[in-house]
Amino acid sequence: MKRILGFLAVVVLVTPLFAVEGSYLDGTVVDVQKKVGTRVLYYIVNTPVTRDDPYYEVQVRVRSTLYTARYMPIHEDDSFAADYVPDSKIQARVDKRHLFLKRVGGNDFDLIIVKRAPAEPEKATADGAPAR
Repeated sequence: MKRILGFLAVVVLVTPLFAVEGSYLDGTVVDVQKKVGTRVLYYIVNTPVTRDDPYYEVQVRVRSTLYTARYMPIHEDDSFAADYVPDSKIQARVDKRHLFLKRVGGNDFDLIIVKRAPAEPEKATADGAPAR
């Protein structure tokens, strides 16, 4: 009897560890900007030798929160997906410091969250549809 109770206790405590990942929520891309960060590679005498690293800053509204996230491409020629333009509807999942955007092929686009802010409510037009 003690073994059965012990087994059930272990099953109840371990089951949440294998729970399904967070579900996707409907969201909207608010803004996408390409930016450049400069970093120092090394110094020659007292002159710094720098390199410009491009990155994309994306603002996504999910429910009542506005997430500002950053995507750093692996290669300099990589661009942010063309599907993510302002006012486009997306499926997003938030996991601690990561924002995952669902792609058409089923993969996730992993972004690093740098800021969270309360989002302003969408303004409605006279016919009841949200304004753009």
